[in-house]
Amino acid sequence: MPELTREEKLRLLTILLESRHGDLREQNLNRQGKGHFHVSGMGHEALATISIQMQEDDYIVPFYRDRALVLGRGVSSQQLAIDYFAKAKGESHGRQMPSHYSCAEKHIWSVPTPTGSQLLPACGIAWGIKLDSKKAVVVATVGDAATRQGDFYEAICFAKEKKLPILFVVEDNGYGISSPTRKINPRALDVVQPNDWQELDGSDVGEMYGQAAKAFAHIRAGEGPVFFWVMMERLSSHTSSDDHKLYRSAEELKRCEECDPLKKWKEQLIAEGAISESDYANLENEIKERIRREFADAEKEEDPLADELFLEVTGKFPQLNDEVLPPGKYRIGDTVNKTLRLGLERDKRRIIFGEDIEDPKGGVFRLTQKLSTDFPKQVFNSPLAESTILGVACGLGSYGKRPVFELQFIDFIGPGWNQLVTNICCLRWRSFGQWKCPMVIYAPYGAYLPGGSLWHSQANEAALAHYPGLSVVIPATPEDAAGLLWTAMHCEDPVLFLIPKHMFWAERESAEPIRAIPLGKARKRQAGSDVTLIAWGNTVEKALEAIQKIENEASIELIDLRSISPWDRETIEESVRKTGRVVIVQEDTENCSVGQMIITHLTSQTDLWNRMVSPPILVSKGNVMIGYNPIYEYAALPDVQRIIAAIRKSISMKQQRPVAVAVSAAEPIERDHFEPKPIQPRATTAATARRQPITVPIMGEGIRSAKVVALLKKPGDGIELDDALCEVETDKAVYPIESSFAGTMGQWKVEVGATVEIGQELGTILVEGGRQERTVEAAVSAAESVESGRHARRYTIEPALSPTITRKLSRVIPANLQIDARWDAIRKAREAAKKKNGRNAASPSVMIAWAVVRAMEKHAPFRRLILEDETIVENENFDLGIAVAIEGDRLATAVVTEANRKSWNEFAEVYRKTVDETRSGRVDAMNAPVVISSLGAFGVRAAAPIVVPPSVGTLFIGSAHREMLRNGKQNETAEVITLSLTFDHRVVNGAGAANFAHEIKEQIEEFMIPVEETRAAKS
Repeated sequence: MPELTREEKLRLLTILLESRHGDLREQNLNRQGKGHFHVSGMGHEALATISIQMQEDDYIVPFYRDRALVLGRGVSSQQLAIDYFAKAKGESHGRQMPSHYSCAEKHIWSVPTPTGSQLLPACGIAWGIKLDSKKAVVVATVGDAATRQGDFYEAICFAKEKKLPILFVVEDNGYGISSPTRKINPRALDVVQPNDWQELDGSDVGEMYGQAAKAFAHIRAGEGPVFFWVMMERLSSHTSSDDHKLYRSAEELKRCEECDPLKKWKEQLIAEGAISESDYANLENEIKERIRREFADAEKEEDPLADELFLEVTGKFPQLNDEVLPPGKYRIGDTVNKTLRLGLERDKRRIIFGEDIEDPKGGVFRLTQKLSTDFPKQVFNSPLAESTILGVACGLGSYGKRPVFELQFIDFIGPGWNQLVTNICCLRWRSFGQWKCPMVIYAPYGAYLPGGSLWHSQANEAALAHYPGLSVVIPATPEDAAGLLWTAMHCEDPVLFLIPKHMFWAERESAEPIRAIPLGKARKRQAGSDVTLIAWGNTVEKALEAIQKIENEASIELIDLRSISPWDRETIEESVRKTGRVVIVQEDTENCSVGQMIITHLTSQTDLWNRMVSPPILVSKGNVMIGYNPIYEYAALPDVQRIIAAIRKSISMKQQRPVAVAVSAAEPIERDHFEPKPIQPRATTAATARRQPITVPIMGEGIRSAKVVALLKKPGDGIELDDALCEVETDKAVYPIESSFAGTMGQWKVEVGATVEIGQELGTILVEGGRQERTVEAAVSAAESVESGRHARRYTIEPALSPTITRKLSRVIPANLQIDARWDAIRKAREAAKKKNGRNAASPSVMIAWAVVRAMEKHAPFRRLILEDETIVENENFDLGIAVAIEGDRLATAVVTEANRKSWNEFAEVYRKTVDETRSGRVDAMNAPVVISSLGAFGVRAAAPIVVPPSVGTLFIGSAHREMLRNGKQNETAEVITLSLTFDHRVVNGAGAANFAHEIKEQIEEFMIPVEETRAAKS
């Protein structure tokens, strides 16, 4: 433990006295009516021992009892006096309550009142330090009552996961206002790891100093976080609004005096001879009088001005004209990915963080595909913890990084709401611009894709835009997505970037380079003179469809708002002055919505009110959630017919003074025009019952279109239930569309290679009965249907390979090589396994598969996949495919996922289970670089297999047989198997394939059942 010099001891004593008399002075001023509020730090003063040891680059993220801690960091009592009176010179410019410390110059982060909410931003600051490889430390403090907050646990987890340079200090004074906490905190309940936490006596200044010194040395050495649980007593009421004598006995309060760190430190120094009684009395009186003068001077300082209220809500928005992307055809998903990539390239401070965003998945919507591979020091997976995502972003931005963080769906923002409204939106304002958190939170948004239900379909922009300090943008085109995201990434304030997932994959050509778009500027999509139609996000598409249907009835000006906060008042006002009519279409809930905000603004402007000839109309989702059944979803959402009805209603009023504001589409307009009518059963006449449409089904979130890759039935073919009719391909997979009834194939309305939209009719089926069936659209399966034993069926001879596989093979450049491997080691291992495990012994196939995985680990080209666009990706962790014979002389592929991460026992069990389930009909997504095939059961010694992308190699294992082999100068017969490797020459060259095959041969010939229980997991 380091020895304190006399000067250091007296300096500590001075800080403790300053803190104590600052608290006492504020209590006196409150009783004199000169102050409004006071939070005491009496009893917590020993934490000054931590701050006096901190270095210039260190940070403190405190809470409101840390007066001594910030004094030890160098904040003056005079500054705290100015803050107490909420003066203009205060650190918050009079915006924060007393004891809500902040000083950017000394790296003291702005205290939020909801205690506990500062811990995740503290982790964000610490992560920034770690990413920059600095030796700095973050000290984060919290009261014991707040350790029951969820953010406390998330912060501990993140700090331990990342080995952050952070010292957590729980200041346990035994109370949460009036509620005792010693029996209900996480340590008492055995919720946190006891070995993680050092319990310290907060009244022992010497012990606190020594343990803090050890903690700093540990953290600066890169050993990760340290956790202090400091036992202390609160020597005053909770705040000036509380009286602890109501719930604490006189005896308890008397005992608390014995735990006073100032009293004990004074007595220790006098006993040591570091200071005399009289010198102490003089020092205390000197400090007391100085603080009295400083508070008197602070009271005379200037107050903030009323017209400064709106300063520092946000900074100035960047006005950029950067070229973001060249001309071309784009989808929103493409432009988001490319813009993120450009941002990472241009600024190494930019960090992307979110659930499942690393490769190989690249995000649930593939928005970050290949980014973690190309920028491994800037792109990271997050835990499933939205408060962590938002809180860490806030801290990283405060530190100086440029976080661009992903939420999987904006619906999931709920757990992070505390961070959003407590810290992110108001950090700049509450610190008067000293602290800010430039950051982007992007997330899929909205509905119009059935199957999302309550938590994958929300449009909640109004709730987000409600909070000052937050910018909210919603692009509806690929150009706007790139332009707005680029600007958002250069803002000095938080931006919520909401991406309408229904529009993700709608392609649009941009003839001009895509440039940055300023926030707060709407886009006029179409000029008109009769009605102003305002929409944003998904509803822009619906508005355009409505205009197409009634373009001959009225001249409609369509404005895509696109920026919700700030929003473009000028463009909308100008349009409404011209048209005198306005219809607003929104996907969000009607109550307290953006549409209502716009109507309120327009009708409160006298000149606009006088020009309007029709009441404003809001076409909106009602005050209801989105249901899983598509009937619920489409009943809730604005549709084309409702928009058309609203426009017709608006233009039906000719130069009449509006008498009311129509804020709901359901009230001023005939209800049957606006609300979806119940679907009535169709007539089942013979003429209509025979033709059933085949339509493109909904195939997952964000999928709007697909390419027809195969028409499996010809006109006149017989069709049974569950027959595969055709195959369509999306960005995610190839799907067969199946029949939900029997009949005869009619005419196809599309050709192979055509791009089709969800819901588009592909062809017809003639049903044999007289009853009308439902449209064929939802029967989508990942496997081909197997039909047998139906005598009343017309059979057509199907090709051995599906058209999809045939198409993929057309791009492969195949090559094949063969090599023999001795069988002895596998035979011996099999016999040994049978003796030990009997019928549960691993088969030779498992042993060979294990050998192949080990060879793949050593040869990177055989860990690669070749994608549809011929992009080649390489994964450190990889799958292994096994061709399995199934009913009807067909083959399926069983997939052992992350084969290289499994121990021998795990691998053998998963191999057996996966093969069995595949034989039973299970279908896996095929992302295996190598597939193993064998016809050994039929006595086939050698064959040249095919390789089907995305795989780069197929290994055929022949049956064991005897061959004459060279052994030195002599020939001998040996039992061997022939390894026949077919590989895709686009990915692997001949030498690489030969080395890989030779490695498999060696692994097989030297095979022994692994003795270790587990393999080290690969990160």
